[in-house]
Amino acid sequence: MKTNMKLFGFGLLGGMLPLTIFMLFQQAPEARNVDSTSNGTDYNARSVSLNTSGGLPTENFVEASENSLNSVVHVTTKVETTSFQRDIFSEFFYGPGAGGREFKQFGSGSGSGVIISEDGYIVTNNHVIDNAKEIQVTLNDNRKYDAVIIGSDPSTDIAVLKIKEKGLQAIPIGNSDNLRIGEWVLAVGNPFNLTSTVTAGIVSAKARNINLLSNPSSQNTVPIESFIQTDAAVNPGNSGGALVNTKGELVGINTAIASQTGSYSGYSFAVPVNLVQKVMLDLIDYGVVQRGFLGVQISDITQELKEEKNLPNVKGVYIADVVESGSADKAGLKSGDVILKIGNKDVNSVASVQEEVGKRRPGDKLLVTVRNSKGNEEIVDIVLRNKDGETKLVSKEEIKKNVALGATFRELTSKEKKELNIDHGVKIQTLNAGKLKSLGLSEGMIVTKINNEIIKSVEQLTTKLNGPSNGVLLEIMSESGRKDYVGFGL
Repeated sequence: MKTNMKLFGFGLLGGMLPLTIFMLFQQAPEARNVDSTSNGTDYNARSVSLNTSGGLPTENFVEASENSLNSVVHVTTKVETTSFQRDIFSEFFYGPGAGGREFKQFGSGSGSGVIISEDGYIVTNNHVIDNAKEIQVTLNDNRKYDAVIIGSDPSTDIAVLKIKEKGLQAIPIGNSDNLRIGEWVLAVGNPFNLTSTVTAGIVSAKARNINLLSNPSSQNTVPIESFIQTDAAVNPGNSGGALVNTKGELVGINTAIASQTGSYSGYSFAVPVNLVQKVMLDLIDYGVVQRGFLGVQISDITQELKEEKNLPNVKGVYIADVVESGSADKAGLKSGDVILKIGNKDVNSVASVQEEVGKRRPGDKLLVTVRNSKGNEEIVDIVLRNKDGETKLVSKEEIKKNVALGATFRELTSKEKKELNIDHGVKIQTLNAGKLKSLGLSEGMIVTKINNEIIKSVEQLTTKLNGPSNGVLLEIMSESGRKDYVGFGL
């Protein structure tokens, strides 16, 4: 009897074991779902946040991708730098530039761009096309076009290109001010020459300043950094591409990554489209950016600054100094005041103030809410001025007189002429993407002759550089007085 009971017990155990294992495997998919959430992939949360009707998140990603892929292009560049070695012996007999030899170095680069109009205007990053001799744009359907630079702005790292084509699919423009932290966005571009690549992430932060655009070699570049930070995967080649919301609307231009290796490490940054729009319209309409300045030195309010200046809280942006006769000075702002709002928008960082001012032109009015040193709040009406203190816009005709091949020129002062012992020549004031920069010229250099003709005015030089010509020989002088020659074709 005992033997029979033992056999029954073993039989019962043997029968339950397969059943238990079967039930455990039936529950395995649910267990894997929980584990994936701990790895940052909560499918239920994504479904709710993207589509309140309960649809799958991929529906929104597909719509956004389809709305933007055909508006994002692949930008490739050929870079050529030229140096000129003088032949002093030949120059002695045959004149300046005779017998000299040119040495060229070649390179290439690539990035992305976004079609902003059906007639061929494309926005990209300045650093994508900087120093480029040739630029080629490839559309999503593999059509290729040569592109020209309409204008560039190192202060925001934005540039505008143009190709000769009609009927292109321009991307819908969104509103970066309406972006919320935690909102889903897509990065569309061409990383590592992998065309038409889409990655997804969320808005991690807004108004980020990462000290990317500061350029010690340029005294005339005033960096404006107020980046949208995302965790969408962005790699080399994505620069100049689109950051879009789940409707496929452009909300930013992907510009930079934070990385120890040069590849994506979890942080990427985009220029907000509201700032991009202002810059690109200026470049299209005028060739340069019509920039207004507030005329203040400002700083973020930290706990230490709050205690040092006896401020009531850490809200707003502290005015450390006011530029004499600048926009803020003429409106009555003082050192020690705190900017709380620009228009209806709260500002709590230097980057957010820069972004709001950067969206506007000279002559525009700002309603600024300020708390003065006595603790009283007031709304101040400020009229923005350009770097010369003027409120009017500079006309396109006037700009053309001072700008050629990406460079802005100015007359030499009497002091500069005396120090260099010359009575002619004009100075390169700013140097953006274009022919002269690709030739190795730099800000501060002085152009004294063109094709052995003495340069006496800015308009004389720009007229010749902007006019038809087969070749040009420039006599240039460094700020230390050293002469050199640069030859190139137009």
